[in-house]
Amino acid sequence: MRAVRRVPALLLAAALAMAVPAQPALAQQPETKTAGAQPPALPPGTPVPSGADPDLAYALKTACIRGHKDNIDIKNRPWGQIRLQFDELHKFATGKGVPVAVIDTGVSRHPFLGDRLRGVGDYVKKEHNGLEDCDGHGTQVAGIIAAAPPAGSDIGFTGIAPGAQILSIRQSSANYTGERPPTTEGGRGEEVAAGNLTTLAQAVVLAANSGAKVVNMSVNRCRPASNYEIDSGELALQAAVKYAAEQKDVVLITSAGNTGENNCPDSKNGFDPNNPTHIVTPPWFAGHVLSVAAMDRNGDPAPFTVQGPWVGVSAPGTDIISLDPSGDGLANLHIKSDGSKDTIKGTSFAAPYVAGLAALIRERFPNLNARQVIDRIKLTAAHPAAPGGHDNLVGFGMINPIGALTAMIPAEQGVEPEESRSVRMTMPPAVPKDLTPMTVALIGAGGGVLLLLITLFVVHTIRRNRPETRTEPRGQA
Repeated sequence: MRAVRRVPALLLAAALAMAVPAQPALAQQPETKTAGAQPPALPPGTPVPSGADPDLAYALKTACIRGHKDNIDIKNRPWGQIRLQFDELHKFATGKGVPVAVIDTGVSRHPFLGDRLRGVGDYVKKEHNGLEDCDGHGTQVAGIIAAAPPAGSDIGFTGIAPGAQILSIRQSSANYTGERPPTTEGGRGEEVAAGNLTTLAQAVVLAANSGAKVVNMSVNRCRPASNYEIDSGELALQAAVKYAAEQKDVVLITSAGNTGENNCPDSKNGFDPNNPTHIVTPPWFAGHVLSVAAMDRNGDPAPFTVQGPWVGVSAPGTDIISLDPSGDGLANLHIKSDGSKDTIKGTSFAAPYVAGLAALIRERFPNLNARQVIDRIKLTAAHPAAPGGHDNLVGFGMINPIGALTAMIPAEQGVEPEESRSVRMTMPPAVPKDLTPMTVALIGAGGGVLLLLITLFVVHTIRRNRPETRTEPRGQA
């Protein structure tokens, strides 16, 4: 690979995250409703979704992204890379050889990924096998995970796990659209962008069966939480993540979602931990998935990050630098359709920091299972000042990669975790006072005073009763 001296900025002409239409509720689902914080239990016998083909015939409707006409020379390191101490981090691990699946808009070939990039599947255009990225999203996500600039170059940017392998699965695209079959005879079908929960579920299973040890899903779908019944797409995804985590030992990472996108609320999704206003998928399946909120460079939650009881941890999600999918350089901004520029930001780009950290842990601690990897990330994060060290906005707090690679976790050594107990506070019994010494002292003191008074009385009486002695004056001669 050669050093890149000039790097074009990125032009994005379409939405980057997957928009997934609502799907009908399953008739066979039980009618019992649960709190929105927890999905219903997976019904016994639910099949694991399978399939590797697009669900519709998709065609390119909007041209693929292209580099901006003005070249921008990007040499600085992103703030997130500095905050997470990549220079020290890579002394412990680089993620070497760990396969990380990126289920996204595809990943374009890039010199900073080299031969560590492999196409695994494509649910948009099968012939591209995940190695075309018309939207630009997936390539940027992959760069945050595993980009490795040429040795000796003066480029500051690098991925958090520059030794990891990237397995690309294109599952969604806003630039490709297809037509659903018409619902009425003679009617016209609805035009939809590529990507839905069913193909996402299939992609998770494909990634797990393709040898991925970590999966990054920077995709979200939001729906109102007024009805807690699970729909068909959610059920398929629930079965897929359970299969991947429990049977294939895969660490599953997802973004927490951005306000105002993909039907997510503009507000913060309510403040009652057990009753969010909207359900966000895949984060809803927190029993098997670790979802990631976004933080800004000031250490505050990014204003766009969606809160919810399922949020696991947080990571940098603003002022992002990553790979340019339209060339061989880097990008640090989006050019909108109206020509205005905006920095790259979103929970989509916070999630790959955590996916890369999971790859580092899997290299350094190969004997840990997926659940232990997730627990290590949570336990070593910078916990917020909240009950249990967790809140709905940042989860267990900003990740601490150095801590995650160096901390001793008692549970991993077979030490039972400490349990908090409600201990009733009791006062010791009252001890009755022994007044004997005081009584003796008072009697003694009183006796002494009485004896003194008697003595004084006697002396005084004797003096009064003693005859006076008179002295006569002598006569003179």
